Amino acid sequence: MNSLAKVPVTVVTGFLGSGKTTLIQHLLSNANGKKLAVLVNEFGSEGVDGEILKSCADANCPEENIVELANGCICCTVADDFIPTMKQLLARPVKPDHILIETSGLALPKPLLKAFDWPEIRSRITVDGVIALADAEAVAAGRFAPDPDAVEAQRAADENLDHETPLSEVFEDQIACADIVLLTKADLAGAAGLEAAKALITAEMPRRVPMLPVTDGAIDARVILGLGAAAENDLAARPSHHDGEEEHEHDDFASVVIDLPEVRDVDALVASIQKLAREQNVLRAKGYIAVAGKPMRLLLQAVGERVRHQFDKPWNAGARQSKLVVIGEHGDIDEAAIKAGLGV
Repeated sequence: MNSLAKVPVTVVTGFLGSGKTTLIQHLLSNANGKKLAVLVNEFGSEGVDGEILKSCADANCPEENIVELANGCICCTVADDFIPTMKQLLARPVKPDHILIETSGLALPKPLLKAFDWPEIRSRITVDGVIALADAEAVAAGRFAPDPDAVEAQRAADENLDHETPLSEVFEDQIACADIVLLTKADLAGAAGLEAAKALITAEMPRRVPMLPVTDGAIDARVILGLGAAAENDLAARPSHHDGEEEHEHDDFASVVIDLPEVRDVDALVASIQKLAREQNVLRAKGYIAVAGKPMRLLLQAVGERVRHQFDKPWNAGARQSKLVVIGEHGDIDEAAIKAGLGV
């Protein structure tokens, strides 16, 4: 790449727990010789995804090229966080061949695309493509794509009713901005679930884009990197619920960080998290857990009642402390009740 060429940036967006970090892990391991940099944005003050990705660092993407922006949605902190971070990445002695941005599950991608027109960076980087991930199993169940007929029936019954939940609005904005949609958890959705998810997403899309099934983030990097979309110059084709607004807020969502004692019964912890999802509408839980008698840390990630966990690597010296980030809609996050549910 010559010094005048723009560095391509791929924006990876998708709802909470759709598999963004898993996808980027796969890309880091299958970079085809490209020098990568990763910018991770999380909702809440405790970063988990950044730590997961740093454990995958190698010569093509050293740990210093994995940068985390926590406690602030990237689309709301452009001037303070995003622009300075991008300038720092571009100033590295070895400039990356490609930059991956993992947005928060709550982020709206279009405001981020507008930031690529900032004078400090617009001549140096371009949005190669926006990849939206959708949990095929969840979408097939209709959890993030409201039924238009049902909405119309509710509107007719009560003109003052707010028919569209914040979750559906975020989901639709992410899909509308995409160049490619990846239907993740394809193995869990099955053939019928994939077809149902495709139909629901197609109904929400303003234009036709490829939709591809993916399991465990495994996809050839050549399919999603190198699209040359220049999305920052194509904003009109990517409508948003927030078009025309000067800014947007994320007051609909909240997160808390729970410190846990050493865990002796992992199954009991999983059951507690599933109960919180059912009874307190917890959307997402993720963190590292210290398990009694185990030198390695347990990575735990939950989407609703679906909980996955695995030991990933030994604890760093002096860092053996369980922390769980819990995310939900603002009215559902009660820290005291969550602590009680976890037995803290």
